[in-house]
Amino acid sequence: MGQVSVTLNGRNYRLECSEGEEAHLIALADYLGTHVDEMRRKFGQVGDDRLILMASLVVADELWELRREIDDLKTTLAGARRDKSAADENAKSIEADLTEKIGEAAERLELINARFAGARSGGAAQRR
Repeated sequence: MGQVSVTLNGRNYRLECSEGEEAHLIALADYLGTHVDEMRRKFGQVGDDRLILMASLVVADELWELRREIDDLKTTLAGARRDKSAADENAKSIEADLTEKIGEAAERLELINARFAGARSGGAAQRR
């Protein structure tokens, strides 16, 4: 079990954490500490508990907003995936139509080619 010592509002706190999580816990405490310091500058020294509560609420609000943004992004992504699926289906349909039209055009060209080939060989036989 790891242990770290962090300082919030000038007071030291000793915390335990999982082994290897020390740096992360220190970073979290530092982040919260910046908000505590900001609350202290705005409102003065209104007590450790109140400053930490206000700073925690600001961090919770940030988290709440980020979760909302993630939900919005998930909704947008789901819509984009639906749009892509529809576009893929449309592209497949267009590709099938084009393949059919190209096949029909190729058949017509072969018929025209056969007619010209027949006309040439018939004309050559008449000239002899």
